[in-house]
Amino acid sequence: MTIPADTVSLFDYERRFHERVDPAIRAYIAGAAADGITLRENRAAFDRIRLMPRALVDMSAASAVSTLFGERLDYPIILAPTAYHKLVHPQGELETVRAASLTNCWMTVSTQASVSLEAIAEASTTKLWFQLYMQLHRNDTLTLIRRAEDAGYKAIVVTIDAPVNGIRNDEQRAGFRLPEGVSAVNLSGFEQRSAAPETVGSPVFKGLLQGAPCWDDIAWLCAQTSLPVLLKSIVNPADVVPALGAGVSGLIVSNHGGRTLDTLPATIDLLPAIVAEVSGRVPVLVDGGIRRGTDIVKAIALGATAVLVGQPVLHALAVGGLAGVAHMLTILQTELEAAMALLGAPRLADLKGTIFERGAMASRMQN
Repeated sequence: MTIPADTVSLFDYERRFHERVDPAIRAYIAGAAADGITLRENRAAFDRIRLMPRALVDMSAASAVSTLFGERLDYPIILAPTAYHKLVHPQGELETVRAASLTNCWMTVSTQASVSLEAIAEASTTKLWFQLYMQLHRNDTLTLIRRAEDAGYKAIVVTIDAPVNGIRNDEQRAGFRLPEGVSAVNLSGFEQRSAAPETVGSPVFKGLLQGAPCWDDIAWLCAQTSLPVLLKSIVNPADVVPALGAGVSGLIVSNHGGRTLDTLPATIDLLPAIVAEVSGRVPVLVDGGIRRGTDIVKAIALGATAVLVGQPVLHALAVGGLAGVAHMLTILQTELEAAMALLGAPRLADLKGTIFERGAMASRMQN
């Protein structure tokens, strides 16, 4: 795969993705729930935030390095869990994890990966997290956890906002179906939730919600592993206390990229309230709409420990394979460093206070 010379930003990769990929696959990967309001708002909210730099700061020891769960994180950028990478590349997640390894980015492997979690781990030289959908039977959930532990994964990320699929009209219109040779191989042999034939009139409430997880299930899961357990898709501050009470080690503010429930607020708008409620007790991460180094800056400035990037990974994989994903991640890393340099923030912690607040500025001028 040859990356066009004018592909210099994540938006360029997105544009090329739409030019090259089969319409049905494009509808699955880039499609949103319902009318796509949340999908668009994720991006628009970042665009509304303005930055305020400091001048003439000593940047001689500048670095974007931090630590997370006791491990060195070279950049606060982690690959988010995305399903079925073989939809856009025959090597699927193997190409993705090799690119993540080349750029020292951690990767979160989806339960619905199209390559086994063990094969991905064997191809990796970077830190891996395993994203988990709680299964219908606890024994199946426990099997996935043990496989991830045995393969050397460093954390479990439990996605909690999709007990049923969102209403994805783009996929419906395109008639998307998984092509032959692409499947959730890690779930082979597991019983999945389905609407029973006798539940006519209630396809969601009867059958599909059978065994949907509750807080007791999260507490049970945390007790089954010594790995950090993060909850992905916390959006309401009221859920912070029960999450911490269940024993989780981190939270990810996420609205599933606008792919589950439409008209949710943008994640960057939700982040400050979640961070305030957590009050430093566990790390808080965020995803949704991140396309620029300045977006990462804004997320860190508003209290995130790191960000997760999802759709751009598949865009780059479709356009350039391993080289495309590595190039895309390098673009983000470079943009982050440039933004820190131009803001006068030599460390990630120095990004706090770089958000322009119109009211605060007016008050200073009056004083």
